[in-house]
Amino acid sequence: MPRLPVALALAALVASPVFAAPPCKDAKGKFVKCPPAAAVVKGKDGKCRVAAGPNKGKFTKCP
Repeated sequence: MPRLPVALALAALVASPVFAAPPCKDAKGKFVKCPPAAAVVKGKDGKCRVAAGPNKGKFTKCP
């Protein structure tokens, strides 16, 4: 029976928002401001593309 409380505690930790959105860090491990999410546009053909920036027009995963 002691396994059940441990399993519930692990499930609560995994579901917490702390693990859902990790903070942005640079190569040295220091905290930095996270870059904005890229805007994605779904075209008439149903494929998603980056809307702006240096990768404009390139295919990407649909949200």
